[in-house]
Amino acid sequence: MTIWNDDIPVTLTMTQTQHQVLVKHLFPGDGKESAAFAICNRRAGNLRHRLLVHEIHGIPFEICTDRSPHRVSWPTEYLEPWLEMAIEQDMSIIKIHSHPGGMLNFSEIDNESDRHFLPAVRGWIESDTPHGSVIMIPDGQMLGRVIRNDNSFLPISTISVIGSNLQFWHPDNDNSLPDYTESHAQAFGAGTTKILGQLWAAVIGCSGTGSISIEQLHRLGIGTLVIVDDDRVEERNLNRILNATREDAENRLYKADVLAEAIRKSGLDITVIPVTKNLWHPDTVRLVAQCDVLFGCMDTIDGRFLLNTLSNCYLQPYFDVGVRLDAIPDGTEKGRIREVCGSVHYLQPGKSSLISRGLFTMKEVAAAGLKRRDPDAYQQQTKDGYIRGINELRPAVISVNMSFASRMINDFLSRIHCYREQSNDQIAWIEESHSSLEIFVEPESEPCKILSFLVGKGDIVPLLNLPELFEEQFK
Repeated sequence: MTIWNDDIPVTLTMTQTQHQVLVKHLFPGDGKESAAFAICNRRAGNLRHRLLVHEIHGIPFEICTDRSPHRVSWPTEYLEPWLEMAIEQDMSIIKIHSHPGGMLNFSEIDNESDRHFLPAVRGWIESDTPHGSVIMIPDGQMLGRVIRNDNSFLPISTISVIGSNLQFWHPDNDNSLPDYTESHAQAFGAGTTKILGQLWAAVIGCSGTGSISIEQLHRLGIGTLVIVDDDRVEERNLNRILNATREDAENRLYKADVLAEAIRKSGLDITVIPVTKNLWHPDTVRLVAQCDVLFGCMDTIDGRFLLNTLSNCYLQPYFDVGVRLDAIPDGTEKGRIREVCGSVHYLQPGKSSLISRGLFTMKEVAAAGLKRRDPDAYQQQTKDGYIRGINELRPAVISVNMSFASRMINDFLSRIHCYREQSNDQIAWIEESHSSLEIFVEPESEPCKILSFLVGKGDIVPLLNLPELFEEQFK
């Protein structure tokens, strides 16, 4: 079955740890070129083909037959064990070498080498899977390409490094910016603004914090927005969904469709893809997995668990926002507000999770899943005392939602364009109380034992290793 063709853009993603391993090996300090290769899993998408680095292997200096400031070569038989691994597991091979002089472009020597090496790799593996070549310069920046079926080269559209900071590199040399981005480009610079304009972002949840996050990303100039919500507009949530009208509620339009239409009407150069299926549908997972970054704006425990799982499996940074507003009626018109607070979690693949940070347990995930799949059974088990009930209708105030949605988007911006005095390494979880006017910041903690085995696995069966996502049951 064909899983990739020359018309689908290819991206490459790795973790910050993998990138650091590459930098250390490729730049030993002697001014000579060095080489490594990456074995990659993937998201074989219909819109983007994402290569996910699984392993990095440096070519030992002592086996290189030639190492100079402008060339590196080695015996190809050194790669045979990993080529066999790529055949067995249907993986991609990416050759990576350094340019110590700082030239971020492929040389004629590189072109000659890749014209021989990449077709040989493709012939060896005999799978319709992209293989490619990447160069790295001393500051860690990378540029890459894959080989097409006709042996021409296709530039890798995005190379991303996921860590406490987020790094994205694109081959586009066009320095022009849309006029509407001029004001925030003055603050964050043209480089950051151009990065935003080429990113794919998925926002899951289009209601309280979701519509506000979508509006901010839209106005910041994100290139492509995938917005997911299977709920329809109701009059009771018109107080917090931007751009929604009473007519939308009367017509029971999907929230995602309403927000997508508002984005289109703005006339800004943004591609928006609304999804009106539940996140717990294979089609939704496969689409969201093609994005560069995830924003979770849900209050369902099983939905947040699924996003955290997806971000590990497909090497995606995940920003999660939660709001809690406790109001206690006291018989008066005003009532009493006990607490207004919220949190923003930044979650990296292979690091801590919402589970290991104590936001919920796997037992609570199971209960939320039962409520979604079989409400009657959930109600019965709640009545019988086997599980604790989940509150469906919670207080919601747009000004509170806006505050925490903005904190999430600003946390995202700060990881692309580091403007905070405190290092991003020390900021993984931000908790804020509006009631006590306090902000608490927590650093990264121990990796999650439940999700860490999934890091970078990409397309597996069942999706995300979750039996509920077996696709046969959705046909």
